[in-house]
Amino acid sequence: MSDRLWISSFLEAQAAERGAAQNTQLAYARDLSDVADWLSGRGRGFVDAERSDIEDYLVHCDAQGLSVATRARRLSAIKQLYRFTFEEGLRPDNPAVQISGPGRAKRLPKTLSIEEVDRLLTAAETHGRTDTDRLRSTCLMQLLYATGMRVSELVSLPLAAAKGDPRMLLIRGKGGKERMVPLSPPARDALAAWLAHRMDEEDAARKDGKPASPFLFASRGKAGHYTRHWFYAHIKDLAVTGGVSPAKVTPHTLRHAFATHLLANGADLRAIQTFLGHADVATTEIYTHVLEERLRELVLDHHPLAREG
Repeated sequence: MSDRLWISSFLEAQAAERGAAQNTQLAYARDLSDVADWLSGRGRGFVDAERSDIEDYLVHCDAQGLSVATRARRLSAIKQLYRFTFEEGLRPDNPAVQISGPGRAKRLPKTLSIEEVDRLLTAAETHGRTDTDRLRSTCLMQLLYATGMRVSELVSLPLAAAKGDPRMLLIRGKGGKERMVPLSPPARDALAAWLAHRMDEEDAARKDGKPASPFLFASRGKAGHYTRHWFYAHIKDLAVTGGVSPAKVTPHTLRHAFATHLLANGADLRAIQTFLGHADVATTEIYTHVLEERLRELVLDHHPLAREG
């Protein structure tokens, strides 16, 4: 088999057996194609590459100025490919199994204060040219902060998940895994207002003979719903309107704020893990470090004995 066929077979297995999302598959494809091209330049391929070849490739990546995170991701892709080919009998050994990746420094996720989130939520109620824009914006922001959803999960929410004034929202996450997340009263109110508007839109579409959309946040784009890129730009606009630094605000910082604020108010780490859809609680534990850092800064900024002089 050629390198391209190895990559294709690996990606098919990832999609079928592990439910890998399309973006994950594309990332694997890009990383592994880069490795294949580099090996080809040395007259080798995945079938006959040795441990020294893979280590030389990682040195090459370092020399190219690639970040530690990128090099670690490339090595992870190589390791998973060789694990797959070993299990499938395409290679009798795994040349990457004993290679250690570059040490990744732990970076605390950026988050927002409760006051900054309040400004964004207030901005959503006033930002936009029409009532439709403001209703949609308010619903998007309230749901994001109330549930900690990934932005891809938010924009692709099905209309059916919102019907009936739900106290809990069913979210389909990575790998098709489903989880239930409770809604706050403001989020329920915003959802009810937007849902009433959406149902009016659906009734008007049916009268015009147009097909109904299955999405809560329907759009005329190819996907049928608003995209992550659209929402990324939208939340930056809300930051400007709300007087929050746009550099601090992304859809993911709202997800971090959701988790950090829950933890600061006594929520159980396992519950937060469930709400976020993390497969491993170790991923969720990063928020304990965020809280510790914020408490340390609080002491240094306000304790009288911490002040100079």
